[in-house]
Amino acid sequence: MEWLELKVPPVVVGTVVAVGAWGAGRVGMASWEVLPAVLIVAGVLVAMGILVALAGVASFYRARTTVNPHKPGNASSLVTSGVYRFTRNPMYVGMLLVLIGWAVYQGGLLPLLVTLLFIPYMTRFQIVPEERVMLTMFDTEYERYRQRVRRWV
Repeated sequence: MEWLELKVPPVVVGTVVAVGAWGAGRVGMASWEVLPAVLIVAGVLVAMGILVALAGVASFYRARTTVNPHKPGNASSLVTSGVYRFTRNPMYVGMLLVLIGWAVYQGGLLPLLVTLLFIPYMTRFQIVPEERVMLTMFDTEYERYRQRVRRWV
């Protein structure tokens, strides 16, 4: 399934997962009432996700390197500062937090389980291929970074 590597834009993957979580929320299995506290939790998760993702984008722009997930070979520098000190993939972590917030808002366990499918898909078809490119381009510098900072969180 290598043909899927770096092909589907992460925003499209996130949208498909969000729609899947919405559909799973209609099933009503293991659901909860969406009370004001649930709305607050969902809102906080979405806001945190947006902030984390934007921090990642801002770090790339400051380093004057590409944010295009389909062209990791166009990277002009290895970004290891800012939010990249805590996760190697803050844009994907941010998307995941937004999706989890959305799933919480849907009011059920099934939407959360659907949302968690984002992790293995993104790891296999987006992150691992990106890491191969980064290792080729930045060699030992990237390997040291990879040993120091986790892939997700």
